[in-house]
Amino acid sequence: MPLVGVIMGSDSDLAIMKETISQLKAFGITYEVKILSAHRVPDETARYAREAGKKGLKIIIAGAGAAAHLAGVVASHTILPVIGVPLEGSPLKGIDSLCSTVQMPAGVPVATMGIGKSGAKNAAILACEILALKDKKMEKKLISLKKEMVIKIKKKNKNLHI
Repeated sequence: MPLVGVIMGSDSDLAIMKETISQLKAFGITYEVKILSAHRVPDETARYAREAGKKGLKIIIAGAGAAAHLAGVVASHTILPVIGVPLEGSPLKGIDSLCSTVQMPAGVPVATMGIGKSGAKNAAILACEILALKDKKMEKKLISLKKEMVIKIKKKNKNLHI
């Protein structure tokens, strides 16, 4: 049974959202992937959000570009945590997506990541952090990730010769 729903506005978003999927896989988190659109299939998107908790999902990660209303629409139909990933999908290079995702009205929160690949990866890590609140194994995996990052930086600094 999947714990995380990974949704995106179109199949062209998959290239970036693979960062989310890859990070979830690395942590052993079960997930499902769906193409949904707040504008093109609004009824299906709302139904997905309303039924997500009943299916056992704990978190929804929504990636969208341009107007990027996907995360907000989903958040308006569920009490599950929703993590938004703004994607570059227009001439504004993702700034429009960021603003659409982060500027939610009171009562409809969306945890908003950075634009693009790093945001997609961080969405998965934040999902893991949320799940770790009740999962000691996940907590240990996150602690290991932080330690690995420290080791990488120390190693790079050690090899830096200026």
